Parts: sequence; C-alpha cells; structure tokens
Amino acid sequence: MTKAELIEEVSRVVEMSRKDSEVIVETIFGSVVRALHTGEKVEIRGFGSFRTRQRQPRIGRNPKTGARVDVPAKRIPFFKPSKELKDLVNGPGEGAGPAPLATL
Repeated sequence: MTKAELIEEVSRVVEMSRKDSEVIVETIFGSVVRALHTGEKVEIRGFGSFRTRQRQPRIGRNPKTGARVDVPAKRIPFFKPSKELKDLVNGPGEGAGPAPLATL
C-alpha cells in the first residue's frame, strides 16, 4: 500500500475529502518522524513501536572499486510489530483473508 492509497482509504472510511484525509495522514507521519528525531519512542498499542537504534562507525567497501570506505556512526529508525499485529498478519490458518479493520 502506498501513501496515496492510504489517504484514499482514510478518505473512504471516514467519509471526508481527500484533502482532509491527506492532512491527517501527513500529520501522523510528521509526528512520528519528529518524535524519532528527538529520540523519543512511539508506541501504538496493538500495532507496534517505533524507535531509533545507534549504528557504530565501521569500515565498508565500495562494491564497484573494492576501495575501503569509512561509514560514520548514525541513528536508524526501527519498527517492532506488536504481538497482536503479528497474530493478525499470520492469521489462524491459510485462506483466513484480511483482518477486519475494527480489530486494529
């Protein structure tokens, strides 16, 4: 699902304009990004949690030339799905179909 498809889905389910739905989706994404940028953890019950992890500096290799390259330390975003989300994705068995939105 793309962001545009998500905006369309929100617009359809909530029965509001596409423009209003876009503002809602952008606001949610922006809030998550700002929280991660400041080092906060974002937890959405029943869905999962977003946090950042620190990567140590290392020596990489340019695959084209084989030259060694210094890769600096950096923070990377990390998502950990909740148990409920894992269970909904895996479902009780084959052919169970998608989970109803009300359970999320």
